[in-house]
Amino acid sequence: MKNSLKIKCPAKINLTLEIVNKREDGFHNIKSIMQTISLYDYLTIQTSESTTSKIILNGNSNEIPYDETNLVYKAAKLYVDTANIKNRQIEIFIEKNIPIAAGLAGGSTDAAGTIFGLNKIFGEPLTYKELHDLCASLGSDLNVCLEGGCILATSRGEVIQNLPVVKNDITLIKPKNLGISAKEAYTKYSLKELKPQNNNTEKMQKAILENKNINEFLYNDLEYAIFNDYSELQKIKRNYPNSIMSGSGSTYFVLENIKESALDENYLVIDNLHFVTSGVEIVSA
Repeated sequence: MKNSLKIKCPAKINLTLEIVNKREDGFHNIKSIMQTISLYDYLTIQTSESTTSKIILNGNSNEIPYDETNLVYKAAKLYVDTANIKNRQIEIFIEKNIPIAAGLAGGSTDAAGTIFGLNKIFGEPLTYKELHDLCASLGSDLNVCLEGGCILATSRGEVIQNLPVVKNDITLIKPKNLGISAKEAYTKYSLKELKPQNNNTEKMQKAILENKNINEFLYNDLEYAIFNDYSELQKIKRNYPNSIMSGSGSTYFVLENIKESALDENYLVIDNLHFVTSGVEIVSA
């Protein structure tokens, strides 16, 4: 059993995101093609013997809580309870590089990385399927981040199917002072009388399977839901007409490497990124 591990946790984007209907549990059924990309948070997980079970979080960001409300804490607590880990102190340092409230699954990938990393540290008492079950119980994007690569996600996002590898450069564009919650985006979508039925997910899946260009099928129902409410998003679209919002926003992406941004200092531009085939994984022991 190892006492320390470092895990890298990739961001994800939604190449498509289409909402099927609202579920009785309050969530929405979706169909989405998601892709992990080369932007990473890093977790340093250390464990030691203790008279009680204890989880301690810390990190480099002042934008997230380091208490039991953090999804990493919830993931660690769920893991130790499920795996019946007793009398261990678990310390997790979160190096945050993925913007928060950005539609990039920053919290979800860190939680998936926590479950994966703890299972490695404690000698893999849980099977890979059991790790996926834990991920599914915590949120909608964790399973994609655990698995990695190009994924067809259905139900509320936790039912996943691997798709062939897609290679692409990518640039992220985010208004620095705008974060959008999933609740806001989904609520605004539900209020829309006209709900497009483009079936872009099926079209893109077919294009991927046939090794064809996917750009024309990029689409997001949640962008449609909130776009008119935010001038910051409209400015991105004016400058980059081919850009698409990821998740519930506020991050947009283009499938190319932008050398020089056409936007001002109020926008964060992260370039030199690419699609990756992996999910959360060990960096070093």
